[in-house]
Amino acid sequence: MYTKIVKYISWALLLIGVVIGVLGFIIGFNTNDAVAVDTLLYWAYVMVGLAIASIIVVGIIVGAMTNPKGLVKTGIVVLVAAVIVAGAYFLAPGSEPVGYNGVPETYGWLKLTDTMLNLTYLSCVAAVLSVIVGAIVSAVRK
Repeated sequence: MYTKIVKYISWALLLIGVVIGVLGFIIGFNTNDAVAVDTLLYWAYVMVGLAIASIIVVGIIVGAMTNPKGLVKTGIVVLVAAVIVAGAYFLAPGSEPVGYNGVPETYGWLKLTDTMLNLTYLSCVAAVLSVIVGAIVSAVRK
């Protein structure tokens, strides 16, 4: 039953994404009010939020059912992720963008944007380091 529910939810989310994408092309992405682009971005935010929430909730539920002692590891991973995000937030300057002539944004929005940029940089560095370390470990083991 669980797999059927997940399958139906996946199909519904895919269908909504396709409808929003098609509407974006029908409305046009070059309009002055940028309704289509905003809608696509908001839908992307919803999908990322659902993915993160699903991973955490499913991880906790499955972990509690199969290995209750493993919940400690899950808690530690969630805590480390929260510390990394908090660190990126506190390191974000939230300064005004250079050369931007549009509507001024709030300090909170600028801080959030800089936090996301910091997290992106950190993720890229972690990915490159993991590839390098993986190659070194693989070479040493052989």
